[in-house]
Amino acid sequence: METSLVFFSQLNMCEPKEKTFFKLIHGSGKGDTSKEAKIRISPEEAVIWGESFDKLLSHKDGLKTFTRFLKTEFSEENIEFWIACEDFKKSQDPQQIIRKAKSIYEKFIQNDAPQEVNLDFHTKEIIARSITQPTLHSFDVAQSRVYQLMEQDSYMRFLKSDIYLDLIEGRPQRPTNLRRRSRSFTYNEFQDVNSDVSIWL
Repeated sequence: METSLVFFSQLNMCEPKEKTFFKLIHGSGKGDTSKEAKIRISPEEAVIWGESFDKLLSHKDGLKTFTRFLKTEFSEENIEFWIACEDFKKSQDPQQIIRKAKSIYEKFIQNDAPQEVNLDFHTKEIIARSITQPTLHSFDVAQSRVYQLMEQDSYMRFLKSDIYLDLIEGRPQRPTNLRRRSRSFTYNEFQDVNSDVSIWL
């Protein structure tokens, strides 16, 4: 038995003019005349995704389904950053490396970036210092930390979510409920917080 999933295109009013390299999620748009794309996922396929986070991300439909789950938590910047880094490491032309590195930095790394990922101050500083002369490994540490965050946190909740449980049990897709999850503090951010609590004796 297979379950149908429906993915709607997302409008991003802040999308930069240069070509985006997140086509793995959103598709290239070529030959797609409909406003929605349907995919069919069997329970057997979905069960494999529960074996490891790597198996989930290595499967195209698994990646799309996990992205859909992250959007319900408003944390899709993590997976989009990971995908951007994977794409970046395939770059060959020096100018392309510089252009993509700058785009990733401005979109995900710099302070108040539109889709800022949760990284410690030290990691951000290392990237900031090397962004003028980036290499294919400039984002390796940041990508690894975001991967670990998703694997240890988001992936665990995904396996318990209705989105995933409906798939492995072959149930029809139910409406997606969005919930805002508070952004977690990094250690460095926590150090900057001044307590306003006074102890009265």
